[in-house]
Amino acid sequence: MRGKRVLQNGSLWKIRDILCFSLFLVLLLYCAITPAVAAERIRCASTTSTQNSGLFDYLLPVFERETGIKVDVVAVGTGAALEIGKRGDADVVLVHAKEDELKLVKEGYFVNRRDVMYNDFVIVGPPGDPAGIRGLRSAAQAFRKISMAKAPFVSRGDNSGTHKKELKIWQATGIHPEGKKWYLEVGQGMGKTLRIANEKGAYTLTDRGTWLALMEREKFDLEVMVEGDRMLFNQYGVMAVNPERHPHVKYNEAMRFINFLVSEKGQRVIAGFRDSRGNQLFHPNAEGLKGKDVE
Repeated sequence: MRGKRVLQNGSLWKIRDILCFSLFLVLLLYCAITPAVAAERIRCASTTSTQNSGLFDYLLPVFERETGIKVDVVAVGTGAALEIGKRGDADVVLVHAKEDELKLVKEGYFVNRRDVMYNDFVIVGPPGDPAGIRGLRSAAQAFRKISMAKAPFVSRGDNSGTHKKELKIWQATGIHPEGKKWYLEVGQGMGKTLRIANEKGAYTLTDRGTWLALMEREKFDLEVMVEGDRMLFNQYGVMAVNPERHPHVKYNEAMRFINFLVSEKGQRVIAGFRDSRGNQLFHPNAEGLKGKDVE
């Protein structure tokens, strides 16, 4: 009887050793696989408009399903996004300040810039329209009238693509609004800027994508006053951080993201992104796909 018990105990010890060894192998395999999975993740510095509009929530799951690559988005103004990329703190940037983008490519900070999509800017304001700009076809003329009326205007003031566009319009008028009582620089993203303009009954410049996405949700007491001027065209571009300048960046994964965005499939996904009323928020225009029915 005692011999059997010793035998049983020996068997139990053997089984326990096998289980421990199996668990060790599983943990070892997990540790070997985990770094490879973690590597399939990139950081994209982008604008608040692509985030606020909901585009990334719609687009990224399609890319992730297709490639297995996760994209972590840092949504800031275009100026800040470009700085993040210049420092090598992102792998890819998606922004809307083409002149600055091309300049930085030339300086060697970024590579493989591609046009992706466009929408436009609109000037919105209170229904009473104290500056009398409703229906004007010139953004510069509208800004002139706002200045003359000393009507409140809220500027993002954050070096974003929208802020850069606003400054170009002021430059075209020859007016310098900085420091004027009616001109408020808030240093905020597009959503917060619209909320402040709404609270103050002020005019502001916004990209149409964010405007359409937030208008219904936020119940703004603002209306589109000026649209359609060629100066209000809003081009978005994507580019990879230069791996020669920052060897640690995930260049190959970044290029897979870029290639997806400008592919026929990626362009169709962008074209299919609509608000609840069916409005198209961004229009794909990647080079090489012009003339194809992607909309």
